[in-house]
Amino acid sequence: MKKQNLKIFRIVLLLGTLISLYFVPWPIVKAWLIPLPDNVQTQVNKATDYGFDGIIVYVDKANKTPTLYAAGTKNRIGNVPADPKALFKIASVDKLYNAVAVSKLVYNGTLDLDKTLSDYLPELQDRIAYANTISIRMLVQHRSGIPNYTDTFNYWSEPKTNDDDKLALILDKPANFKPDTAYAYCNTNYLLLSRIMERVLGYDPFIFIHNAILNPLNLNQTYASINAVNLDDVMSGYYVGYDTDLKSNPVGSMLATAEDLGKFIRALNDGSVFKNKKEQDIYTSIYKYEHTGLIPGYQTIAKYHEDIDTVVIQFTNTVDFEGYNWNLSEIMYNRIVKILKGT
Repeated sequence: MKKQNLKIFRIVLLLGTLISLYFVPWPIVKAWLIPLPDNVQTQVNKATDYGFDGIIVYVDKANKTPTLYAAGTKNRIGNVPADPKALFKIASVDKLYNAVAVSKLVYNGTLDLDKTLSDYLPELQDRIAYANTISIRMLVQHRSGIPNYTDTFNYWSEPKTNDDDKLALILDKPANFKPDTAYAYCNTNYLLLSRIMERVLGYDPFIFIHNAILNPLNLNQTYASINAVNLDDVMSGYYVGYDTDLKSNPVGSMLATAEDLGKFIRALNDGSVFKNKKEQDIYTSIYKYEHTGLIPGYQTIAKYHEDIDTVVIQFTNTVDFEGYNWNLSEIMYNRIVKILKGT
């Protein structure tokens, strides 16, 4: 009887092992285990092995000329090679520009971080829970408790292209939590911040971003939306399992070249995007100095690495929200950083 029980136990153990191995994310394991190459371009060349159509990487290392790398394709049609100077939808990375804009408006007295949503947009007083206690600071820091419109049911199957339609998805909904009691990343916060900036400025806040941030830094390849550029200049974007090119999709996002974004991240971290230390301190008190972005067809990682005084920007143009795609983009990025730390 004991031998029979032991046999059953071994069979169950074997089955459990086989089942667990079935669920191991082998593409991620493989990407981690492959020996690290000795240069960035060789690593970038592996993008298609990771499942990406194309990749662009920008590296700005202190005291060295910035370098652009690319591999894969810009467009599947015609197998057009990836162009390191192509425009790319940077998705949520645009929150950095908006947070800088808020800081500048606070510094010049146009905005007050402690005034509330209802102070600036009184028409939403009875449409958004706690509108009279949600401050500008809470919106910037994702501590408002307002529901995230991109989290609404089946949102990405038919994304809204109009801000009014996006906002309508969460109006009259209960808060996720009381303001300033928790953190929850929320795109609605920045939609409202943009609306507030437009209200106090009297014009499109991107005009302010252009005049106060982009122009002084000579960032001439950063744009408000797909409507402001030539589509031929934009890197194509794809979703795993679909052949449709998503670059013409009007899902809201700023666009920039990797070089322009890299210059902005450098200026953000060395303080040159700010007028003075006081303005920079305002920013430091409300937001972070790096960001990632993800929308259908486009993934961005934009960071400054203080230990090696290096900015690294990575664009990858193939997305799968339900698979390992984002993990693989992070692995690619981290391996590039490791290479840079060893050079």
